[in-house]
Amino acid sequence: MRSPKDFFAPLALGAPEPVREIPFRPSRMIHFFDPSNEKMRTKAPSIAAKVDVLLGNLEDAISADNKEAARNGLVEVAKANDFGQTQLWTRINSLDSPWVLDDLLTLVTEIGDKLDVIMVPKVEGAQDIHYVDRLLAQLEARAGLTKPLLVHAILETASGVANVEEIAGASPRMQGISLGPADLAASRRMKTTRVGGGHPGYLVRTDPTGDDLSEGRTTYQQDLWHYTVARMVDACAMHGILPYYGPFGDIKDVVACEDQFRNAFLLGCVGAWSLHPAQIDIAKKVFSPAAEDVAWSRRVITAMGDGTGAVMIDGKMQDDATYKQCKVVAELADALAARDPELAAAYDAATKEAMAGE
Repeated sequence: MRSPKDFFAPLALGAPEPVREIPFRPSRMIHFFDPSNEKMRTKAPSIAAKVDVLLGNLEDAISADNKEAARNGLVEVAKANDFGQTQLWTRINSLDSPWVLDDLLTLVTEIGDKLDVIMVPKVEGAQDIHYVDRLLAQLEARAGLTKPLLVHAILETASGVANVEEIAGASPRMQGISLGPADLAASRRMKTTRVGGGHPGYLVRTDPTGDDLSEGRTTYQQDLWHYTVARMVDACAMHGILPYYGPFGDIKDVVACEDQFRNAFLLGCVGAWSLHPAQIDIAKKVFSPAAEDVAWSRRVITAMGDGTGAVMIDGKMQDDATYKQCKVVAELADALAARDPELAAAYDAATKEAMAGE
């Protein structure tokens, strides 16, 4: 067991000091692209201008004979572009694969100064993060990096869910955790072939009203992932890192995608994966607080002053607990407004209108 006083010491001679606090940067959508595909590489700069995070995918969806091309393609894209405020992430191959070591050796030494976060798939426990943590420190020292790379775990095995709290606190590098529903479903032996979202067979039914047990009984489809997302959010909040919903596989069903993303947002997630350009605007809409909610939150904060006591606003009692809730919304809005002038204008207009009605 490491002493707490050593937790923030570099794990290799010459490696940068670990971060003391994970910075919150807007990451409403983590947009995946295939770096082995020349057409996608060409589009990367224009896509980057529309998203908070651009992620070069090296793992699932990249065939075995394209792994090296994807890795080299990501290096090419990173070296050729400055993405400004848009973060550049990568998802490396799983730690039990024959490609992961070359992924880390190449990316950290070649473009470590361009990468923000390394996403690690199929994390099963703290031991996986410890391995990556030490290796990254060694490679950062070799590359002469001055800023440590952050690590993001994907929750996609039953072991990972069972150990999610220790994963979240395994290293100062831990930036966040994403739900990986497809692999998690397989690991749990769940009987669904969907990627995220609900299932019509997972339902509750209203009670019978007479002797006929089938007549007039309404059913309601339930969320297969509610427990896991809630547990993941708690683990992330406990350790000061960020939770994300993962992929929603039915690209055409934009309505259900928006519903699923909103459920995750309301539970505490800060963003979700976008697998297709159609999902970018959905994530941007859902993971940005509504202007009326921002205006209300700012009204409460203004009325509460130092955040103590209680006040009545529009017939509703507001106290220190609602003050804290409103601070969450207002601070998120401020962070997003600093990046998005359109949102900034909408938030300011709504707030001025709300304050004028006082």
